[in-house]
Amino acid sequence: MKVLTVGGGGREHAAVEAFYRSGAEIYAVMKNANPGIIKRARGYRLIDEKDVQAVCGYAKECKTELAFVGPEAPLEAGLVDALENMGIKCASPTRAAARIETSKTFMRELLRDHKIKGNLGFASFDNAKDAADHIRSVKYDIVVKPVGLTGGKGVKVQGEHLHSFDDIMRYVNEIFDNNIGGAGVIIEEKAVGEEFTQMVFCDGKKISPMPLVQDHKRAYEGDVGPNTGGMGSYTDADHLLPFVTSSERKEALNIVQKIVDALRKEGCTYRGPMYGQFMLTVDGPKIIEINARFGDPEAMNVLPILRTSFTDVCMAMAAGTLTDNIEFENKATVCKYVVPEGYGVRSKAGLPISVDEEQIERCGAAAFYANVDIVNGELVTGTSRAVGVVGMAESIEDAEANCEKALEYVKGEAIFVRHDIGKKELLQRRVDHMKELRSVRR
Repeated sequence: MKVLTVGGGGREHAAVEAFYRSGAEIYAVMKNANPGIIKRARGYRLIDEKDVQAVCGYAKECKTELAFVGPEAPLEAGLVDALENMGIKCASPTRAAARIETSKTFMRELLRDHKIKGNLGFASFDNAKDAADHIRSVKYDIVVKPVGLTGGKGVKVQGEHLHSFDDIMRYVNEIFDNNIGGAGVIIEEKAVGEEFTQMVFCDGKKISPMPLVQDHKRAYEGDVGPNTGGMGSYTDADHLLPFVTSSERKEALNIVQKIVDALRKEGCTYRGPMYGQFMLTVDGPKIIEINARFGDPEAMNVLPILRTSFTDVCMAMAAGTLTDNIEFENKATVCKYVVPEGYGVRSKAGLPISVDEEQIERCGAAAFYANVDIVNGELVTGTSRAVGVVGMAESIEDAEANCEKALEYVKGEAIFVRHDIGKKELLQRRVDHMKELRSVRR
């Protein structure tokens, strides 16, 4: 089957590898020359992923039968709508359905209007004065977010990044003054607990779960520093997490199913992978955000252990014929991102980086290229995350060890890794934190 993939990051490289394993003939569109994607593709085109006309032209030229759109920006641009109008099946949501991510206000209002459990207190504003009045009136700690897309880097939390009313208003004004996200500001209730990611495959009605993942947004070890797009993540061999029970996971899946049902009732049926980011609190899972795509880095945790043909899964999502037969290996995974120094503040970009894929594979790991490019025949870093290295094994401890061994074979100038991800001490802190919160509640 001829498949068009859109996007040149680590998430898309992981998807391309999964398509390749399942025998697809891959044609790729990306704005950067990702060597991992190029290696697997029958053909590729370096163009702006949001250039709907150019992408559709290449899809027609290649006679592609199925399209998979990785990043959120082309979804917002209406790429899926245009491809479907050409008769190409898409394992990704339309522009209207993707609003579940592209508008945080739309997501919160959908949950409120359909009385879906797990929502948080919220209010959206198109000016700083009204936002200030609301902030003065609320009785809980808050989170400040741009309403629109920010690449996972626009969230600031009271008590962590914002320590006073003046801090909060400086950030609110920054959002408006710089048009960050392009759609105003949303003030949300701060949820306290431990975050986890529940991704699902969705065909418009049915969902099929992927293993639970925990991402690490903060730039530096010990969960400090600026928020990033994600420094790394891990899964466990039983597809749960050390601090999440099967009943809590079931509750999160019920919430995702109700969101899918609500979108269909609203006339914007959702097809494709969906990412539910939750905070596990003493009152159960609360929704932090919903993304209209795979997570990055989370896709690199789950797709390498997918047993079922990814091409078949994507066709089933596009056609509305998803089944309960999707299988994943019972393996743990640990992903650590190699990033340029300064990532999260000001990255040192354009520097050479090398990846020894064969040695990494011998370590029981895999490498996924992300924000890199090929300049004058040399692989160089961009301003964002460069290479995701994923260790796989029977336990988190062994997967983390494999990841660390493999990281020795990624070399470059001015690169940085958050090494504590997946380590026993950090996992135990997560478990202890939830025990402490539950004991206080009692």
